[in-house]
Amino acid sequence: MDTLFNTKFEGDPASHSQPGVQLKSSTYDLQESNVNLKLTIVSTVGFGDQINKEDSYKPIVEFIDAQFEAYLQEELKIKRVLHNYHDTRIHACLYFIAPTGHSLKSLDLVTMKKLDSKVNIIPIIAKSDAISKSELTKFKIKITSELVSNGVQIYQFPTDDESVAEINGTMNAHLPFAVIGSTEEMKIGNKMMKARQYPWGTVQVENEAHCDFVKLREMLIRVNMEDLREQTHTRHYELYRRCKLEEMGFKDTDPDSKPFSLQETYEAKRNEFLGELQKKEEAMRQMFVQRVKEKEAELKEAEKELHEKFDRLKKLHQDEKKKLEDKKKSLDDEVNAFKQRKTAAELLQSQAQQAGGSQTLKRDKERKNFF
Repeated sequence: MDTLFNTKFEGDPASHSQPGVQLKSSTYDLQESNVNLKLTIVSTVGFGDQINKEDSYKPIVEFIDAQFEAYLQEELKIKRVLHNYHDTRIHACLYFIAPTGHSLKSLDLVTMKKLDSKVNIIPIIAKSDAISKSELTKFKIKITSELVSNGVQIYQFPTDDESVAEINGTMNAHLPFAVIGSTEEMKIGNKMMKARQYPWGTVQVENEAHCDFVKLREMLIRVNMEDLREQTHTRHYELYRRCKLEEMGFKDTDPDSKPFSLQETYEAKRNEFLGELQKKEEAMRQMFVQRVKEKEAELKEAEKELHEKFDRLKKLHQDEKKKLEDKKKSLDDEVNAFKQRKTAAELLQSQAQQAGGSQTLKRDKERKNFF
Protein backbone atom coordinates (compact mmCIF):
# COMPACT_ATOMS: atom_id res chain seq x y z
CA MET A 1 0.00 0.00 0.00
CA ASP A 2 2.92 2.33 0.71
CA THR A 3 4.25 1.71 -2.80
CA LEU A 4 0.84 1.95 -4.43
CA PHE A 5 0.04 5.40 -3.03
CA ASN A 6 3.65 6.57 -2.70
CA THR A 7 3.03 7.31 0.97
CA LYS A 8 4.32 6.01 4.27
CA PHE A 9 1.25 4.79 6.12
CA GLU A 10 1.64 4.60 9.87
CA GLY A 11 1.08 1.29 11.54
CA ASP A 12 2.87 -1.44 13.42
CA PRO A 13 3.26 -4.88 11.85
CA ALA A 14 0.85 -7.44 13.27
CA SER A 15 1.96 -10.73 14.77
CA HIS A 16 0.93 -14.10 13.36
CA SER A 17 -0.23 -15.44 16.72
CA GLN A 18 -3.71 -13.90 16.79
CA PRO A 19 -6.45 -16.15 18.23
CA GLY A 20 -8.80 -15.09 15.43
CA VAL A 21 -9.20 -12.76 12.47
CA GLN A 22 -9.36 -9.08 13.40
CA LEU A 23 -10.09 -6.23 10.99
CA LYS A 24 -8.09 -3.08 11.53
CA SER A 25 -9.38 0.02 9.74
CA SER A 26 -7.37 3.21 9.20
CA THR A 27 -8.46 6.34 7.30
CA TYR A 28 -6.05 8.76 5.64
CA ASP A 29 -6.47 12.07 3.79
CA LEU A 30 -4.20 12.04 0.74
CA GLN A 31 -3.46 14.97 -1.54
CA GLU A 32 -1.67 15.09 -4.88
CA SER A 33 -1.61 18.40 -6.73
CA ASN A 34 -5.22 19.63 -6.44
CA VAL A 35 -6.73 16.17 -5.95
CA ASN A 36 -7.87 15.15 -2.45
CA LEU A 37 -8.59 11.53 -1.61
CA LYS A 38 -10.01 10.11 1.62
CA LEU A 39 -8.61 6.58 1.71
CA THR A 40 -9.63 3.87 4.17
CA ILE A 41 -7.42 0.79 4.39
CA VAL A 42 -8.77 -2.28 6.19
CA SER A 43 -6.25 -4.96 7.11
CA THR A 44 -7.38 -8.53 7.86
CA VAL A 45 -5.01 -9.17 10.75
CA GLY A 46 -4.50 -12.87 11.50
CA PHE A 47 -6.25 -14.15 8.36
CA GLY A 48 -5.07 -17.70 7.62
CA ASP A 49 -2.84 -17.95 10.71
CA GLN A 50 -5.07 -20.25 12.76
CA ILE A 51 -4.94 -24.04 12.71
CA ASN A 52 -8.71 -24.18 12.21
CA LYS A 53 -9.41 -21.82 9.30
CA GLU A 54 -13.03 -22.90 8.77
CA ASP A 55 -14.59 -19.61 9.91
CA SER A 56 -11.76 -17.23 8.92
CA TYR A 57 -13.95 -15.50 6.32
CA LYS A 58 -16.82 -14.70 8.72
CA PRO A 59 -15.32 -11.58 10.40
CA ILE A 60 -14.60 -10.14 6.93
CA VAL A 61 -18.15 -10.77 5.68
CA GLU A 62 -19.61 -9.35 8.90
CA PHE A 63 -17.46 -6.22 8.60
CA ILE A 64 -18.52 -5.60 4.99
CA ASP A 65 -22.18 -6.16 5.91
CA ALA A 66 -21.81 -3.76 8.84
CA GLN A 67 -20.67 -1.00 6.47
CA PHE A 68 -23.62 -1.72 4.15
CA GLU A 69 -25.98 -1.64 7.12
CA ALA A 70 -24.61 1.71 8.31
CA TYR A 71 -25.14 3.20 4.84
CA LEU A 72 -28.65 1.71 4.63
CA GLN A 73 -29.60 3.17 8.01
CA GLU A 74 -28.37 6.58 6.85
CA GLU A 75 -30.32 6.20 3.62
CA LEU A 76 -33.54 5.31 5.45
CA LYS A 77 -33.45 8.42 7.64
CA ILE A 78 -36.08 11.08 7.06
CA LYS A 79 -33.41 13.77 6.93
CA ARG A 80 -30.56 12.27 4.95
CA VAL A 81 -27.13 13.84 4.60
CA LEU A 82 -25.59 11.40 2.14
CA HIS A 83 -23.60 14.16 0.45
CA ASN A 84 -21.69 14.70 3.71
CA TYR A 85 -21.78 11.06 4.83
CA HIS A 86 -18.41 9.35 5.15
CA ASP A 87 -18.93 6.27 3.01
CA THR A 88 -17.14 3.37 4.74
CA ARG A 89 -18.28 0.71 2.28
CA ILE A 90 -15.46 -1.42 0.90
CA HIS A 91 -15.00 -0.63 -2.80
CA ALA A 92 -12.12 -2.99 -3.60
CA CYS A 93 -10.64 -6.11 -2.06
CA LEU A 94 -7.01 -6.75 -2.98
CA TYR A 95 -6.83 -10.48 -2.34
CA PHE A 96 -3.21 -11.55 -2.01
CA ILE A 97 -2.31 -15.05 -3.21
CA ALA A 98 0.84 -16.79 -1.99
CA PRO A 99 3.34 -17.39 -4.86
CA THR A 100 3.35 -21.17 -4.49
CA GLY A 101 3.26 -21.82 -8.23
CA HIS A 102 0.85 -24.72 -7.70
CA SER A 103 -2.79 -23.89 -7.02
CA LEU A 104 -5.10 -21.88 -4.79
CA LYS A 105 -5.59 -22.92 -1.20
CA SER A 106 -9.05 -24.10 -0.21
CA LEU A 107 -9.19 -21.14 2.21
CA ASP A 108 -8.68 -18.74 -0.72
CA LEU A 109 -11.44 -20.33 -2.78
CA VAL A 110 -13.94 -20.44 0.09
CA THR A 111 -13.23 -16.86 1.15
CA MET A 112 -13.40 -15.39 -2.37
CA LYS A 113 -16.63 -17.30 -3.01
CA LYS A 114 -18.16 -15.78 0.13
CA LEU A 115 -16.96 -12.29 -0.79
CA ASP A 116 -17.63 -12.09 -4.55
CA SER A 117 -21.25 -10.96 -4.04
CA LYS A 118 -20.25 -8.31 -1.49
CA VAL A 119 -17.10 -6.64 -2.79
CA ASN A 120 -15.03 -6.13 -5.93
CA ILE A 121 -12.28 -8.75 -5.71
CA ILE A 122 -8.97 -8.07 -7.46
CA PRO A 123 -6.70 -11.12 -7.06
CA ILE A 124 -3.00 -10.37 -6.70
CA ILE A 125 0.00 -12.70 -6.63
CA ALA A 126 2.19 -11.31 -3.85
CA LYS A 127 6.00 -11.43 -3.88
CA SER A 128 5.92 -12.54 -7.50
CA ASP A 129 9.71 -12.36 -7.76
CA ALA A 130 9.79 -15.61 -5.75
CA ILE A 131 8.95 -17.69 -8.85
CA SER A 132 10.24 -17.67 -12.40
CA LYS A 133 8.50 -16.06 -15.39
CA SER A 134 7.44 -19.39 -16.89
CA GLU A 135 6.12 -20.62 -13.53
CA LEU A 136 4.30 -17.33 -13.06
CA THR A 137 2.53 -17.62 -16.43
CA LYS A 138 1.40 -21.18 -15.65
CA PHE A 139 0.36 -20.10 -12.14
CA LYS A 140 -1.86 -17.31 -13.53
CA ILE A 141 -3.57 -19.74 -15.91
CA LYS A 142 -4.06 -22.22 -13.07
CA ILE A 143 -5.58 -19.57 -10.77
CA THR A 144 -7.95 -18.30 -13.48
CA SER A 145 -9.05 -21.85 -14.26
CA GLU A 146 -9.74 -22.64 -10.60
CA LEU A 147 -11.68 -19.42 -10.08
CA VAL A 148 -13.90 -20.17 -13.09
CA SER A 149 -14.43 -23.82 -12.18
CA ASN A 150 -15.44 -22.86 -8.63
CA GLY A 151 -17.77 -20.09 -9.77
CA VAL A 152 -15.82 -17.26 -8.14
CA GLN A 153 -16.63 -13.93 -9.79
CA ILE A 154 -13.70 -11.54 -9.58
CA TYR A 155 -13.89 -7.90 -10.62
CA GLN A 156 -13.60 -7.41 -14.37
CA PHE A 157 -12.48 -4.02 -15.66
CA PRO A 158 -15.40 -2.56 -17.68
CA THR A 159 -15.22 -2.62 -21.47
CA ASP A 160 -18.53 -0.91 -22.29
CA ASP A 161 -16.94 2.57 -22.30
CA GLU A 162 -15.11 3.06 -25.60
CA SER A 163 -12.53 5.37 -24.02
CA VAL A 164 -11.22 2.62 -21.74
CA ALA A 165 -12.49 -0.51 -23.50
CA GLU A 166 -9.19 -1.37 -25.16
CA ILE A 167 -6.92 -0.91 -22.16
CA ASN A 168 -9.36 -2.61 -19.77
CA GLY A 169 -9.81 -5.55 -22.13
CA THR A 170 -6.04 -5.96 -22.27
CA MET A 171 -5.67 -5.68 -18.49
CA ASN A 172 -8.41 -8.27 -17.87
CA ALA A 173 -6.19 -10.76 -19.68
CA HIS A 174 -3.36 -10.05 -17.22
CA LEU A 175 -5.39 -10.91 -14.11
CA PRO A 176 -4.36 -11.90 -11.52
CA PHE A 177 -1.69 -9.21 -11.29
CA ALA A 178 1.75 -10.32 -10.12
CA VAL A 179 3.17 -7.55 -7.94
CA ILE A 180 6.25 -6.60 -5.97
CA GLY A 181 6.34 -3.82 -3.40
CA SER A 182 9.21 -1.67 -2.20
CA THR A 183 9.64 1.80 -0.75
CA GLU A 184 13.41 1.83 -1.24
CA GLU A 185 14.72 3.90 -4.11
CA MET A 186 17.88 2.96 -5.99
CA LYS A 187 19.76 4.68 -8.75
CA ILE A 188 19.33 2.74 -11.96
CA GLY A 189 20.97 4.45 -14.89
CA ASN A 190 20.34 8.14 -14.39
CA LYS A 191 17.05 7.74 -12.52
CA MET A 192 16.03 6.95 -8.95
CA MET A 193 13.53 4.09 -9.03
CA LYS A 194 11.76 1.91 -6.47
CA ALA A 195 13.43 -1.47 -6.52
CA ARG A 196 14.47 -4.50 -4.51
CA GLN A 197 18.12 -5.46 -4.40
CA TYR A 198 19.09 -9.13 -4.43
CA PRO A 199 22.50 -10.83 -4.66
CA TRP A 200 21.65 -11.92 -8.19
CA GLY A 201 20.33 -8.57 -9.38
CA THR A 202 17.76 -5.80 -9.00
CA VAL A 203 13.97 -6.06 -9.38
CA GLN A 204 12.35 -2.79 -10.44
CA VAL A 205 8.87 -2.29 -9.04
CA GLU A 206 7.75 0.04 -11.84
CA ASN A 207 9.28 -1.99 -14.65
CA GLU A 208 6.44 -3.83 -16.41
CA ALA A 209 8.91 -6.46 -17.60
CA HIS A 210 9.56 -7.35 -13.96
CA CYS A 211 6.05 -7.23 -12.47
CA ASP A 212 2.46 -5.96 -12.94
CA PHE A 213 2.63 -3.25 -10.29
CA VAL A 214 2.19 -0.41 -12.81
CA LYS A 215 -0.80 -2.19 -14.37
CA LEU A 216 -2.42 -2.55 -10.95
CA ARG A 217 -1.86 1.10 -10.10
CA GLU A 218 -3.20 2.30 -13.46
CA MET A 219 -6.32 0.12 -13.26
CA LEU A 220 -7.05 0.72 -9.59
CA ILE A 221 -6.35 4.42 -9.15
CA ARG A 222 -6.29 6.19 -12.51
CA VAL A 223 -8.71 4.34 -14.79
CA ASN A 224 -11.34 2.44 -12.79
CA MET A 225 -11.62 4.05 -9.36
CA GLU A 226 -15.05 5.53 -10.10
CA ASP A 227 -16.25 2.27 -11.64
CA LEU A 228 -15.23 0.40 -8.48
CA ARG A 229 -17.33 2.80 -6.42
CA GLU A 230 -20.22 2.53 -8.88
CA GLN A 231 -20.08 -1.28 -8.88
CA THR A 232 -20.12 -1.27 -5.10
CA HIS A 233 -23.20 0.94 -5.02
CA THR A 234 -25.21 -0.46 -7.94
CA ARG A 235 -24.38 -4.13 -7.56
CA HIS A 236 -23.13 -5.19 -4.14
CA TYR A 237 -24.93 -2.62 -2.00
CA GLU A 238 -28.16 -2.96 -4.00
CA LEU A 239 -28.07 -6.73 -3.48
CA TYR A 240 -27.61 -6.26 0.26
CA ARG A 241 -30.29 -3.54 0.36
CA ARG A 242 -32.81 -5.64 -1.56
CA CYS A 243 -32.26 -8.70 0.63
CA LYS A 244 -32.47 -6.61 3.79
CA LEU A 245 -35.68 -4.84 2.76
CA GLU A 246 -37.26 -8.13 1.70
CA GLU A 247 -36.42 -9.51 5.13
CA MET A 248 -38.23 -6.51 6.58
CA GLY A 249 -41.28 -7.32 4.43
CA PHE A 250 -40.92 -4.65 1.72
CA LYS A 251 -41.62 -5.60 -1.90
CA ASP A 252 -42.04 -3.77 -5.19
CA THR A 253 -45.39 -5.41 -6.02
CA ASP A 254 -48.06 -7.38 -4.21
CA PRO A 255 -49.25 -10.85 -5.32
CA ASP A 256 -51.61 -9.16 -7.84
CA SER A 257 -48.64 -7.34 -9.44
CA LYS A 258 -49.91 -4.02 -8.15
CA PRO A 259 -47.55 -1.40 -6.72
CA PHE A 260 -46.84 -2.13 -3.12
CA SER A 261 -47.90 0.61 -0.73
CA LEU A 262 -45.22 1.63 1.74
CA GLN A 263 -47.91 2.58 4.27
CA GLU A 264 -49.61 -0.80 3.90
CA THR A 265 -46.28 -2.57 4.21
CA TYR A 266 -45.46 -0.57 7.32
CA GLU A 267 -48.87 -1.27 8.87
CA ALA A 268 -48.67 -4.97 7.99
CA LYS A 269 -45.16 -5.24 9.39
CA ARG A 270 -46.18 -3.26 12.47
CA ASN A 271 -49.19 -5.51 13.07
CA GLU A 272 -47.02 -8.56 12.53
CA PHE A 273 -44.47 -7.23 14.98
CA LEU A 274 -47.17 -6.38 17.54
CA GLY A 275 -48.67 -9.85 17.08
CA GLU A 276 -45.28 -11.48 17.64
CA LEU A 277 -44.70 -9.20 20.61
CA GLN A 278 -48.07 -10.17 22.08
CA LYS A 279 -47.29 -13.85 21.55
CA LYS A 280 -43.95 -13.41 23.26
CA GLU A 281 -45.60 -11.55 26.15
CA GLU A 282 -48.20 -14.30 26.51
CA ALA A 283 -45.49 -16.95 26.36
CA MET A 284 -43.49 -15.08 28.98
CA ARG A 285 -46.60 -14.69 31.15
CA GLN A 286 -47.36 -18.40 30.88
CA MET A 287 -43.75 -19.18 31.67
CA PHE A 288 -43.87 -16.82 34.65
CA VAL A 289 -47.10 -18.42 35.94
CA GLN A 290 -45.62 -21.88 35.44
CA ARG A 291 -42.45 -20.94 37.26
CA VAL A 292 -44.48 -19.38 40.10
CA LYS A 293 -46.51 -22.60 40.41
CA GLU A 294 -43.35 -24.67 40.38
CA LYS A 295 -41.82 -22.40 43.03
CA GLU A 296 -44.97 -22.61 45.15
CA ALA A 297 -44.90 -26.40 44.86
CA GLU A 298 -41.23 -26.41 45.86
CA LEU A 299 -41.98 -24.15 48.84
CA LYS A 300 -44.93 -26.32 49.91
CA GLU A 301 -42.78 -29.41 49.65
CA ALA A 302 -40.05 -27.72 51.64
CA GLU A 303 -42.61 -26.59 54.24
CA LYS A 304 -43.96 -30.13 54.45
CA GLU A 305 -40.47 -31.48 54.97
CA LEU A 306 -39.84 -28.86 57.66
CA HIS A 307 -43.07 -29.81 59.48
CA GLU A 308 -42.17 -33.49 59.28
CA LYS A 309 -38.70 -32.74 60.58
CA PHE A 310 -40.18 -30.60 63.37
CA ASP A 311 -42.58 -33.38 64.33
CA ARG A 312 -39.74 -35.90 64.36
CA LEU A 313 -37.60 -33.60 66.50
CA LYS A 314 -40.57 -32.87 68.80
CA LYS A 315 -41.28 -36.57 69.25
CA LEU A 316 -37.60 -37.24 69.81
CA HIS A 317 -37.53 -34.45 72.38
CA GLN A 318 -40.59 -35.85 74.16
CA ASP A 319 -39.06 -39.34 74.22
CA GLU A 320 -35.82 -37.95 75.60
CA LYS A 321 -37.77 -35.91 78.17
CA LYS A 322 -39.76 -38.98 79.25
CA LYS A 323 -36.56 -40.99 79.58
CA LEU A 324 -35.00 -38.25 81.68
CA GLU A 325 -38.13 -38.00 83.89
CA ASP A 326 -38.15 -41.79 84.33
CA LYS A 327 -34.46 -41.72 85.19
CA LYS A 328 -35.05 -38.82 87.61
CA LYS A 329 -37.89 -40.71 89.30
CA SER A 330 -35.71 -43.76 89.61
CA LEU A 331 -32.92 -41.69 91.11
CA ASP A 332 -35.39 -40.03 93.52
CA ASP A 333 -36.63 -43.47 94.59
CA GLU A 334 -33.06 -44.63 95.12
CA VAL A 335 -32.32 -41.48 97.17
CA ASN A 336 -35.42 -41.98 99.31
CA ALA A 337 -34.58 -45.64 99.85
CA PHE A 338 -31.02 -44.69 100.78
CA LYS A 339 -32.31 -42.09 103.26
CA GLN A 340 -34.64 -44.67 104.84
CA ARG A 341 -31.80 -47.16 105.16
CA LYS A 342 -29.59 -44.45 106.62
CA THR A 343 -32.26 -43.45 109.17
CA ALA A 344 -32.80 -47.08 110.13
CA ALA A 345 -29.05 -47.59 110.49
CA GLU A 346 -28.70 -44.50 112.65
CA LEU A 347 -31.60 -45.68 114.83
CA LEU A 348 -30.06 -49.09 115.29
CA GLN A 349 -26.71 -47.54 116.11
CA SER A 350 -28.33 -45.28 118.75
CA GLN A 351 -30.18 -48.21 120.34
CA ALA A 352 -26.98 -50.21 120.35
CA GLN A 353 -25.12 -47.42 122.09
CA GLN A 354 -27.89 -47.06 124.72
CA ALA A 355 -27.87 -50.81 125.39
CA GLY A 356 -24.10 -50.83 125.77
CA GLY A 357 -24.20 -47.95 128.26
CA SER A 358 -26.78 -49.61 130.54
CA GLN A 359 -24.76 -52.87 130.64
CA THR A 360 -21.62 -50.96 131.67
CA LEU A 361 -23.50 -49.31 134.59
CA LYS A 362 -24.81 -52.68 135.68
CA ARG A 363 -21.33 -54.20 135.70
CA ASP A 364 -19.94 -51.26 137.71
CA LYS A 365 -22.70 -51.65 140.28
CA GLU A 366 -22.07 -55.38 140.62
CA ARG A 367 -18.35 -54.72 141.19
CA LYS A 368 -19.14 -52.26 144.01
CA ASN A 369 -21.40 -54.77 145.66
CA PHE A 370 -18.76 -57.42 145.43
CA PHE A 371 -16.17 -55.33 147.23
